[in-house]
Order: sequence, then structure tokens, then C-alpha cells
Amino acid sequence: MESEILTYINEKPIYRRSVDLLPYNKALSGRARSLRKAGVLSEVIFWRQVRNNTFWSIDFDRLRIIGSFIVDFYVKSLGLIIEIDGSSHDNKEKYDAMREAFLSNLGLHVYRVSDFRVKHDLDNVMKELENYIIQEFGELLKK
Repeated sequence: MESEILTYINEKPIYRRSVDLLPYNKALSGRARSLRKAGVLSEVIFWRQVRNNTFWSIDFDRLRIIGSFIVDFYVKSLGLIIEIDGSSHDNKEKYDAMREAFLSNLGLHVYRVSDFRVKHDLDNVMKELENYIIQEFGELLKK
């Protein structure tokens, strides 16, 4: 079976990954909606870079519910979560580790970037994300 190319980044093919149906806690839908409306500055800045397939024609979801968690950004076609870590993550290392383990056990990749870097070094943040996607999704996985 041939894998489908999702897009090209810097002329390198990026392959679509199939991800199983993810768990969804409907009770969080109101919270996710209110978080979207509130708009954390770093998330809004990042969203402006990736919304409407503007980042290499990749479709991003914002504040997506996965299990009992709300992730900042999710790329379904890659099984990729992007987390922007701001002050809400301070002193929550154990919680974040448990959350990341849960998401990884679902077969998802988690990419973290700091709130500060999104606000003050966005060009490099986006280049590093490109490089991460090329590294993780640019080659067919050997079965």
C-alpha cells in the first residue's frame, strides 16, 4: 500500500498518517469554546500563522478535545499536537508528563514550544516546526 503525500515542505514530501478515532469528552466542549473566545495571545499569534491551511497546506484544529484534555493545536492528518507552554504550565510538570504520556499512548506526536518564543521569535518557531514535521513525517515508516 502506497502512503499518501499530504504536502511538501521545502520540496520534501510529508506523508499523511492514519490515526485511530480519538477519545472525546463531550463535557469539555463548553470549556473549549470559551477558551477559543478568550484567546491567549501566543495561541492567537500562532493560529494566524497556520489557520486556513496557510502553513504548507496543512489543516490545523485549535483547542481540540482529545480524551479528557484540551490541546492547543491538532493536525489530524499527521497525528500531531502542538502545545504552547505559558505560565499555566508552571509547577505542573507531573500533570504535563501524565498528559503527554496519555497522548503519546494514543500514537500522537506532541511538539512543545514556549509562549515567550511564539511572542518574540515566531519566524524561528515556524522554521523549527517545519524541520520537526520534515523529520517526523517526511519519510515513510518502515513496517
